Amino acid sequence: MSLRVAVAAPFVQNGVRRLRENEFVVALSLDRDWFSPDQAQRLIDIATRESLLEPDGDELELAFDPTDVTVPDEFVPDEDLLQERSAFERVLDALVAEGLEKQEAVGAINALQGELGVTIEAAAVVYARREGVDVDDLAPVARSALTEDG
Repeated sequence: MSLRVAVAAPFVQNGVRRLRENEFVVALSLDRDWFSPDQAQRLIDIATRESLLEPDGDELELAFDPTDVTVPDEFVPDEDLLQERSAFERVLDALVAEGLEKQEAVGAINALQGELGVTIEAAAVVYARREGVDVDDLAPVARSALTEDG
């Protein structure tokens, strides 16, 4: 969830859905002092891979409605969001963003994993789909985990 908030903050601040890449970096590094410019670039890479940002030339378009995100005044993102997240973590974030309780979702996913005998990623995708949460972009990751030799 904090990844969505960190990514949305510059767009919310400017009341737009598109920003030039350098404006995004300045907003996070100089205006908010959350990240260094290099870390802000890393955030762009992660947010793009996770389909939160859509690059278009030298501009970035927010892939979700910024009005769906509240940036609390006291919010400061953790640096750990600059690390690659597993498909499970990404599905869990999507579930929480849709209003599900994190602990309940983890418990249900773990139970489903045991019931189906699949990877945690596959169980998370199945659970999210059952809950009506769109995680289609993560389904191929879960599917590839099912076919890996283990």
